[in-house]
Amino acid sequence: MKKFANLFSSVVAWIWSFLPYKLNLYFGNVLAFLWIDIFQIRKDVIYSNLDIVFPNKSFEEKKKIARGSMQSMGRNFFDTFKIPSVDLPWIEKQVRFHGLDHYEKALAEGKGILFLSLHLGSGDLGAAVLAKRLKPIYIISKRFRNQFIDTAWFALRGASKTQFIDAHGKKNAFEILGALKKNFGVVFVLDQFMGKPFGVLTSFFGKKTGTAYGLALFAKKTQAPVVPIYTHWGKDGMLNISFGERIDLSPFVSDDDETYKCNVTNRFNHEIEKIILQHPEHWMWVHRRWKDFE
Repeated sequence: MKKFANLFSSVVAWIWSFLPYKLNLYFGNVLAFLWIDIFQIRKDVIYSNLDIVFPNKSFEEKKKIARGSMQSMGRNFFDTFKIPSVDLPWIEKQVRFHGLDHYEKALAEGKGILFLSLHLGSGDLGAAVLAKRLKPIYIISKRFRNQFIDTAWFALRGASKTQFIDAHGKKNAFEILGALKKNFGVVFVLDQFMGKPFGVLTSFFGKKTGTAYGLALFAKKTQAPVVPIYTHWGKDGMLNISFGERIDLSPFVSDDDETYKCNVTNRFNHEIEKIILQHPEHWMWVHRRWKDFE
């Protein structure tokens, strides 16, 4: 099964290496049309989320954001097929970095980097670019139950030397610490709902919900810098990779772990909110972010 899955991913990547990136955008637009206009999958969830964040926007404005969101998700899916063929000439031509000095300063500390990220833009393609242009990173990611899908998908995602840590793996804490010890960056994707026992009650765009507290704990234990990172495609066709300024956690120092986890995780949520407001059409509005925390 694994050999066939690896072969399948190699064939798909080989075919996609001959196709222009603009075709990924086209396919993403087709998926968005089918999702929003034909099948209307989770339509109520998408617009409920938009109502929370943008209560004063018109329906047409929200529909534009919803369509853009699904286009971005679709493009991200097809961009993954391009990862094995990413090279330096393409990066020099098609990628624009922002805040690279924030990354370099954090890396110079030698403690590794805790990256705060979210489902926005083409994250896996961005990770491939970092692996080729700067340094490979580790991404904490859920695995698929289906062995064929899991093997094929992660073969594509990891073709650029990006490393993955199973979000539910028994040894993931040791893997995270090991990566930081080697001065690598570890990506925590914090924009999804997380209930007990791995989440804490937080606020996201003013509404109570659960958020994973793992990043807060690792920040306290390792004192490694926390740096926001995200990608988005510009209207000019360039892939933008942005590093934010290191997040100052000194105001939240506390001997009480529960208080610390809540306050710091809320600080991370606030940072994610700012990014979403800057690029609302690139975020994953289809996720049930505001479930009841229990």
